[in-house]
Amino acid sequence: MAKMAKKKAVLLDVDGTLLDSNDANASAWVEALREAGHRVAFDDVRRLIGKGGDKLLAEVAGLSDDSREGAAISDRRGRIFCEKYLPQIQPFPRVRDLLQRLHRDDYRLVVATSAQEGEMKALLERTGGAEFFQRAASAADADHSKPDPDIVQAALKKARCRPDEALMLGDTPYDVEAATAAAVEAVGVRSGGWSSDALHGAIAVYDDAADLLARYDTSPFARRT
Repeated sequence: MAKMAKKKAVLLDVDGTLLDSNDANASAWVEALREAGHRVAFDDVRRLIGKGGDKLLAEVAGLSDDSREGAAISDRRGRIFCEKYLPQIQPFPRVRDLLQRLHRDDYRLVVATSAQEGEMKALLERTGGAEFFQRAASAADADHSKPDPDIVQAALKKARCRPDEALMLGDTPYDVEAATAAAVEAVGVRSGGWSSDALHGAIAVYDDAADLLARYDTSPFARRT
């Protein structure tokens, strides 16, 4: 039997995984779309959070993010989110402790998010553990957002490791799908609102960061080889 590669890096989603921000993201999209004359249901947007804005706009409004209207809505969503919602967003319990444990175990921590780069930096500050991240891959590093594998592949390059040397931690089916397409094993958390069934394909699923930390010693993160 071939020996499994040693795990060297953890690729982490942020929204819904480390921060309780999925509802806020959905609300910002709904408000920006409504201002532009597109009335969409919150639930229809909420189920798409985790995908990039390019895919979300196409699915709920039939718009390209490259179009003038699509770009304007996306820009407005960013301003609404940062001005109205970001100051109130909190990390899930024990997120900093989990990041610190992964860092102490000598993992390279790399962000893998569909968020825009500027927004991503503000989000990382909200986690309370920004100092533990070595690198980050955001929308600017990928031609296609999740569930396409581009962002995960970009994160792998920044982590300087092969797919079999990394684990992905995320909260949506799109995280699992993107990781799987990049040949990276995914670990899921239900904190973003998806069930274990929705996260099928993940090699393990936990309630949230606190649950993962409580069971860390039996988790895939403790089994490094």
